[in-house]
Amino acid sequence: MIVCITARAAGTDAPVEQRFGRAPYFVFVDTETGKSESVENPLVGAAGGIGPRAAQLLAEHGAAVLITGQVGGNAARALEAGGVKAYTYRGSGSVADALAEYTAGTLQPISLV
Repeated sequence: MIVCITARAAGTDAPVEQRFGRAPYFVFVDTETGKSESVENPLVGAAGGIGPRAAQLLAEHGAAVLITGQVGGNAARALEAGGVKAYTYRGSGSVADALAEYTAGTLQPISLV
């Protein structure tokens, strides 16, 4: 399964970014192989409508789960339509820390609608 975590920089040691659509990076981790891929968010400086386009980016990378701090309404609807389950991570830890909490089952789902 592919899990996407919003991040301030590339890599699993990067701090988690609390914003979804404006996150500088999306770190995709394959939970079966442990491999990760960091993708720079091309929408960081874009005007309006970022959430749904960011959700599309996740879909293009096969993400089934999103871990972030917060998700706006339009993004939430786009994620739900794409079958992506979102979980909130409010800690100040790294991408790896957030993934460990998700794996342990301690993250709360974000109500998408």
